[in-house]
Amino acid sequence: MLSQTMESALNEQLKQELYSAYLYLSMAAFCDAKNLSGFAHWLEQQAAEEQSHAQRFYRFILDRGARVRLKALAQPPSDFASPLAVFEDALAHEQEITSMIGQLYARAGEEGDPTSQAFLQVFLTEQVEEEKTTSQLVETIRMAGDNQAALLMIDRELAQRTAGGPPTVV
Repeated sequence: MLSQTMESALNEQLKQELYSAYLYLSMAAFCDAKNLSGFAHWLEQQAAEEQSHAQRFYRFILDRGARVRLKALAQPPSDFASPLAVFEDALAHEQEITSMIGQLYARAGEEGDPTSQAFLQVFLTEQVEEEKTTSQLVETIRMAGDNQAALLMIDRELAQRTAGGPPTVV
């Protein structure tokens, strides 16, 4: 059984995971509108991954005998300065999520809840990969600069990401 504090905090993280999916879909729509279908595809795959994270939080809360309380999601931004700005924002968002999960892990430790800590450890480990991949994409896009041919090459590479597969790093 979860404490009331952990139940509330896990529900907040569930909301954040759903927002992440929402944010990535918005980023994908922006890229699609710019005819960068590979960028859009990569971001759509990222959104699906975030939805699966939300489902895992949802199921964990219920499996621990607690109640899921869905909260309103904020509207994500829909306009970005450039594809580089999209991925810089994605990196900042992943870093924020890492921090949130780390705080949740610490709270579970303070409450003597090793089951929640074990559940959250998987996400902390995954966040290392999320940040690394997104950071590498930021640097790759930065290196391309204003070179349209390089940007199109990156776009084609990002289109290769498969559902459930690791994020492609060019």
